[in-house]
Amino acid sequence: MCDYGNKRGKYAKKEIIRLIELRQEGAYWDFKREWYSKGQKADLLHDIICMANNLQNKDAYIIIGINEENNYEVESVLEDINRWNTQKLVDFLKDKKFAGDERPIVYVESIKVFDGIIDIIIIKNSNDTPYYLKESYRKVSANNIYTRIMDTNTPKNKSADIIHVEFLWRKRFRLLSPPLEQVHYYLKKSEDWIDSPTNYETKKKYNKYHPEFSIEYTLEDNGSAYQYYLFNQTDIRPHWNEIRIYYHQTLLFTCEGINLDGGRYLTPVPETSGISIDSISKWDIIFKYFIKNTLLYEIHRFYYVPDGDEADSSHNRFMESVLLFNSKEELENFKEYVLVNWNRSNINREDIWTPHFPDIEGYHMEQFKKEFIDVQILQKMLIQFRKSE
Repeated sequence: MCDYGNKRGKYAKKEIIRLIELRQEGAYWDFKREWYSKGQKADLLHDIICMANNLQNKDAYIIIGINEENNYEVESVLEDINRWNTQKLVDFLKDKKFAGDERPIVYVESIKVFDGIIDIIIIKNSNDTPYYLKESYRKVSANNIYTRIMDTNTPKNKSADIIHVEFLWRKRFRLLSPPLEQVHYYLKKSEDWIDSPTNYETKKKYNKYHPEFSIEYTLEDNGSAYQYYLFNQTDIRPHWNEIRIYYHQTLLFTCEGINLDGGRYLTPVPETSGISIDSISKWDIIFKYFIKNTLLYEIHRFYYVPDGDEADSSHNRFMESVLLFNSKEELENFKEYVLVNWNRSNINREDIWTPHFPDIEGYHMEQFKKEFIDVQILQKMLIQFRKSE
């Protein structure tokens, strides 16, 4: 009934056992002897909100199947008629009116411990705190911000102390995070960045609300290095640069960038991976990719300014040549999928459109063409892979 070995986030079994062996509840974990009954849905919602707003900045656990009154012994949940799975729990939260439509990320996993099966409601740590309702649900009040202090939840008819509410808001705005995590967040709002006066070779922006953070790129016009995705542009000449992010005068991050299509569109260079189909020692298939929510991808989004014209066209042609994954886990699972299904694929290479690959001295142009075609096949397989999930 519940999710065994859930792919979305394998909790640490040793951690759960350690918490049980402590024989006490804590700031980010709670014990229940059995699942919540139909009449206890408000208690379930209240507990989840308190855990999502925990002050430890950690994933939280509601561990079901532990009898506190009997020396924290395991009472198996297998026969529990009120047992829920992940989908039912997600649907339950989806119907509730959360402020900003931000809901805790939760799922249910089951493990065998001490000769019994227990369920764990896992509430993922998030920066979207504080979670609270904009419309009351039974006795869970609208606009009350709940949290958990030691082993005690904020009562349903009260709100957390202001010092704890402030902590949760500071967490949302990344003020508790190290500088690199903060700038990752600030880059999501490109409209908050202003051009800084610089020389011709360097293009710099700073955040108008947090001017200690800046991002710049330096032109390093090297026309001798090509990649397969360049040939999908109108102007195939490469214009490489270096992108740098600073906190005050401290360099936080650097990566290689490229101005595509004669400088119409700037992007960081995507990452490289590959798959070994017929060879152990080398990749038979090579592809470029981004992963959503990574710093590299946020820089990619930051520099893309839709204009309804040339920048859009350059961006779209570039993304036709690059794979975009939702997570690192999806990337790895997709590679396994391709390894099994590549030779079974009925996608005809001859039917795939390719741009012109001119002869360039010192380059094996057929290899560039192969890489371009391989990525078009992978794009189609990625669609099939997601449908099969």
